[in-house]
Amino acid sequence: MLKELPTQRPSTPLLDQTSVPNKLRRLDASQLPQLAQELRQYLLYSVGQTGGHFGAGLGIVELTLALHYIFDTPNDQLIWDVGHQCYPHKVITGRREALLSIRKQGGLAPFPKREESPFDDFGTGHSSTSISAALGMALAHKLDNKNNRTVAVIGDGAMTGGMAFEALNHAAHTGANLLVILNDNDMSISHNEGGLATYLAKNLKGRTGATTTAAMFEALEFHYTGPVDGHDFDQLLPVLSQLRNAEGPQFLHLLTTKGKGFAPAEEDPIGYHAITKLPEPDSSNNRLRQAGNQPDEVNPDKKTVSKPDGISYSKVFGQWLCDQAEADTKLIAITPAMSEGSGMVTFAKRFPERYFDVAIAEQHAITMAAGLACQGAKPVVAIYSTFLQRGYDQLIHDVALQNLDVLFAIDRAGLVGEDGPTHHGSFDLSFLNCIPNLVIMAPSNEAEARIMLSTGYHYQGPACVRYPRGVGPGANPSNSLESIEIGKSRVIRNGRTVAILCFGALLWEAQQVAKSLDFTLVDMRFVKPMDKAAVTELAKNHQLLVTLEENALIGGAGSLVNGYLLNQGIAVKVLNLGLEDSFISHGKATGLLAQQGLDADGITARICKRLNAD
Repeated sequence: MLKELPTQRPSTPLLDQTSVPNKLRRLDASQLPQLAQELRQYLLYSVGQTGGHFGAGLGIVELTLALHYIFDTPNDQLIWDVGHQCYPHKVITGRREALLSIRKQGGLAPFPKREESPFDDFGTGHSSTSISAALGMALAHKLDNKNNRTVAVIGDGAMTGGMAFEALNHAAHTGANLLVILNDNDMSISHNEGGLATYLAKNLKGRTGATTTAAMFEALEFHYTGPVDGHDFDQLLPVLSQLRNAEGPQFLHLLTTKGKGFAPAEEDPIGYHAITKLPEPDSSNNRLRQAGNQPDEVNPDKKTVSKPDGISYSKVFGQWLCDQAEADTKLIAITPAMSEGSGMVTFAKRFPERYFDVAIAEQHAITMAAGLACQGAKPVVAIYSTFLQRGYDQLIHDVALQNLDVLFAIDRAGLVGEDGPTHHGSFDLSFLNCIPNLVIMAPSNEAEARIMLSTGYHYQGPACVRYPRGVGPGANPSNSLESIEIGKSRVIRNGRTVAILCFGALLWEAQQVAKSLDFTLVDMRFVKPMDKAAVTELAKNHQLLVTLEENALIGGAGSLVNGYLLNQGIAVKVLNLGLEDSFISHGKATGLLAQQGLDADGITARICKRLNAD
């Protein structure tokens, strides 16, 4: 078992012969263990070069090979829930060399992507969707009288999502030829929470609990098989061969080890869920770095000033959460399985009785917060922007409609980088703006983030603070719990001709532009309620108003400014800058901002072009 990532490409003679599943199926079954060893070594090498999701793929190397060996892919469909574990699948479906480009701008996507390969049957990135998608495909085959088979591979963490059980419940009714494989490695990204996780840990890990487990899934009218060692081809191949031809809904339970074959990952599956790439050989820091909120690399060829390193917004939130909890015993913190990423680990240890990880259940998290608020508690829901989308009805119906006192700390707003369009927080301002009763804040730096969290917490009603992934520009927050006036912006500098109205963390880029061209710059702070008085005054004294946001232009903060000016009959030229009307691919966040024209150079060029056109 390896203890360090290889820095040299390993020798993989058998893997070199199996670039696509048709070639894999020509091998003798006795060769598969060697192939698995070579594939695992190549994964360790390639992810060390690129960074990315790590432990999950190592844990299902044998399963991936066995599935492609037994099933007639791509005629048979394989659906990988969440998609963290798709790296070995990509290697043996014609993308081995391209794996060295994964997560890079223009390179392979970090998750399954239909446009990328005919072997990627369904795009995934969010949890608990695989069984529903696979059932839909299986039903289509049934209606067309085809014998194609469909497999959903779902982890035990994703099984905590209610959508997975909705699909299991319906599958029995249809009688479709569907195979659901539970990859039970006792881990999601965070520790699994809840009664189901406890049940799985108690009954599934020990083979003595197989009868009890079988009863649970057979009550849903699935034929249960297992538990089976997911790393043993002598067990995997015959059981998959049998299930390939079985009729009706089938459930296969596998026991695997996340991070299999790499000792540090087996010992710390949370820390090694994903890693950053190894440093260059001449780097003074030659330690393996785990993935986290690290600053994006700065292009050395850019002429703009490099952003100084601050602390991560998640850390700001975590520190504020503990401080506010010390001051107010009514504070209750809730997260849907994102404790580490949201910066809540310290809070969970210090205030365990006021900390609730509800597992992958965003809808439940929000409605539970509403119930707490009804009884006088002060719930804080820590959630990623992309996952807030999954609880939209609950946000409207259960919180905003009843005007309940819930604070949403919305992390990963804007472009998150290498995880791509399934994880970008591109739309939260657009889908939040239209909801009555909400206060929406967009901090421009770490200090503002802390102030706004306090402001939202003390506001009597639903409030949202949306902030980006990673570090800020170095504006160290104070230790106070002070608030600011709701709906009040702040002027950063006074200038001429153009006023830039910045909503959020692009203020650093805007400051460079405003200073170099002598423009006015305003940190708008509040998206809703917007500082209408400030907008009116700026329109009187400037030739052009420029709105700037890291959110979709359609329905974003700029659209609110446009609507206000139009309704008031205020005649002033406006330029809206934000994210284009497309799903933005993966890559370094700095590169994606430049692609969107939202770095300092791009903002300058677009403003000057508009001024020259006028």
